[in-house]
Amino acid sequence: MKKPELLSPAGNMEALHAAIQGGCDAVYLSGKLYGARSFATNFSEEELEEAVKICHLYGVKVYVTINTLIYETEVKNFLKYVEFLQSISVDAVIIQDIGMMDLLRQSYPSLEIHASTQMHIHNLEGVQLLESLGIKRAVLARETPIELVTEIKRKTNVEIEIFVHGALCVCYSGECLMSSLIGGRSGNRGTCAQCCRQPYDLYSDGKKQNEDQYLLSTKDLNTLKYLPQLIASGADSFKIEGRMKRPEYVYLITSLYRKAIDSYFDTGSVSISKEEFEGMKKIFNRGFTKGFLFHEDNDSFTNEFRPNHMGIPIGVVLGRKNTMIEIKLNEDLHVQDGIRIVGAISDSGKIVDTIYWNKQKVTSATRGNTVFIPYQEEAEPGSLVIKTTDVLQLEALSEEIHSDMRKVSLTGTVVAKVGFPLKLTLKDNQNEITMESDFIVESGKNSPLTKENLKEQIGRLGGTIFSLSHLQCEMDENIFIPIQKINALRRSVIEALSSKRLYHKEIIKGVYRREVPDFPMEKKRTIYVETIEQYEKIMGQNYDEIYIDKTLQNVKDSRFILKIPRVQENLKDQSMPLLVGELGSIYRYHDVVSDFSLNVVNSYSVAFLHSLGVRRVTLSYELNDAQITNLISAYRLRYHTSPNLEMIVSGKIEAMVSKYNLLKKYHLAKDAYLLDKYKNRFPVQEKDGLLYIYHYQNKEVVNREKYYQMGIHSLRDSF
Repeated sequence: MKKPELLSPAGNMEALHAAIQGGCDAVYLSGKLYGARSFATNFSEEELEEAVKICHLYGVKVYVTINTLIYETEVKNFLKYVEFLQSISVDAVIIQDIGMMDLLRQSYPSLEIHASTQMHIHNLEGVQLLESLGIKRAVLARETPIELVTEIKRKTNVEIEIFVHGALCVCYSGECLMSSLIGGRSGNRGTCAQCCRQPYDLYSDGKKQNEDQYLLSTKDLNTLKYLPQLIASGADSFKIEGRMKRPEYVYLITSLYRKAIDSYFDTGSVSISKEEFEGMKKIFNRGFTKGFLFHEDNDSFTNEFRPNHMGIPIGVVLGRKNTMIEIKLNEDLHVQDGIRIVGAISDSGKIVDTIYWNKQKVTSATRGNTVFIPYQEEAEPGSLVIKTTDVLQLEALSEEIHSDMRKVSLTGTVVAKVGFPLKLTLKDNQNEITMESDFIVESGKNSPLTKENLKEQIGRLGGTIFSLSHLQCEMDENIFIPIQKINALRRSVIEALSSKRLYHKEIIKGVYRREVPDFPMEKKRTIYVETIEQYEKIMGQNYDEIYIDKTLQNVKDSRFILKIPRVQENLKDQSMPLLVGELGSIYRYHDVVSDFSLNVVNSYSVAFLHSLGVRRVTLSYELNDAQITNLISAYRLRYHTSPNLEMIVSGKIEAMVSKYNLLKKYHLAKDAYLLDKYKNRFPVQEKDGLLYIYHYQNKEVVNREKYYQMGIHSLRDSF
């Protein structure tokens, strides 16, 4: 059984160092461009080059995220950036945009490409499509059940990467438009405003259904207890989320998963202590879930009480005395710890700067003590005191990170024979370097060099990333070698070995080609209907094609095209023309129109889909008029043909699709709506066991003719 790769996040150089010292096999990070975590510090080009060197010295791979959607006007700079990444020998790029995936795999065939979880790959057929294109790895949707992960791995040769720890999106990744629709901050462009972490109320039949407000805020994924099943699935890479997290978090989580994986392969079991689990909770948690990866119960997937760090409970507020509050501790408290007071009214926090115990000012207090601390905010008696930052934990973790305990183990041979140069061979797990000194070994009966002295001198690797685990010594008795000559030879071998570890990946350039059909200009009208009542309203109207849900399959109309859900874990045979919203369906079926959820924003994506047999491509909601014009112009110029494009011009907009079913949790059989703090109403609907949340405003384009004039072939209405 192959040991899986442990893949850790790095949002900056400090976190990168923490990930390496924690024991990762690979890191994923982003430059300042095209990464789906734009609000992380990220890496300048100089830092990226340095990061690759550091990682490769330690034998750690570097994957760079370029996993945002790429607009037409950005393609030239995007390619320039990719060429830079290749020049510094990154090990792979992680990509969402299907057009850029197709462009890069043809233009740079030596570049290893990983399909981002933002690409919404969640079924066997989606991975089979990637395999047919030569894509090296698929990062599966976080919701993919472990049984399906196992099946995909068994039936394909694509590397499979799965998330094992960290924050979860409540919506399928790459499928959320909520932040973009509300405030123009697109999750597909790396600027998500985390609308799912905001407060909402749920209404049905005019009645509020909830008490806690954070109805869409997920708990954090934690699969440490399920590592044997993860390993048995055959997944190639275990990914930790957290490019926005502090270095201490990255180190702690990485080191625990490193320990768990190694212990399982050494002993056949995983043992995580209560203290280690508490340590994870201290550093950051929103509550933990095993995720839909392991069939989490629907009602246990979210934390409706709080959208941020839960910390650990350490006491209760007993009362107030002037500017001080009295706290009964059930855990230790230290100056510089972060705390939060949570009660029926209060919800505020601070860094503890002063503690009084027994009328004395102290730097710490232990469990069982009653203490006073200055606190200006509201804190009513009975309020819970939680610790959100443990200063001693952070200090201990920081010390471990900066101890640089991780070393590359070396073995070697040293040969010291009278009349010959001193010869040293050192090797790591892949490379071997042999060098000879310019000094000829001499006899020396006065204070001769011993084997122990020679081994000790060769083993002095402090200040390097190497350690010497075994050295075979072949030497004559009674010899003399100046210490400086031994040191110089050792340094030369280490420098040569380091240079060899800084491998350079070969860059091969190819030619991008796409043969696509020409679609003569049409002016079609289409409409999407969900119910028989809606169909009866429009059946006599002049629509060229009608998209329908499966509830209308038994109704006969030659204009029907069946819309299948954009989440399809197990695809079934279909006999009708289809409207599809994910890549697996495009690979499986033939007579298809692609839906908005394929996130098409550039001409390369349109050409890619047309080349796969998609007869009409629906553009993303996120495109504006200028971007649509640029896309069509570039397409015609490059392929000397016209694309067949559709645009949605009216109706409700699917802002989010989730495997988590809010309606089921609140036992609501009928439709409902979410109310945000601005009193906007987001309709909520269950379809095919999935939760759909719609934007509070319907789309309505008044001047439709201009889109035909721009080159759009089909305009879609919906109810």
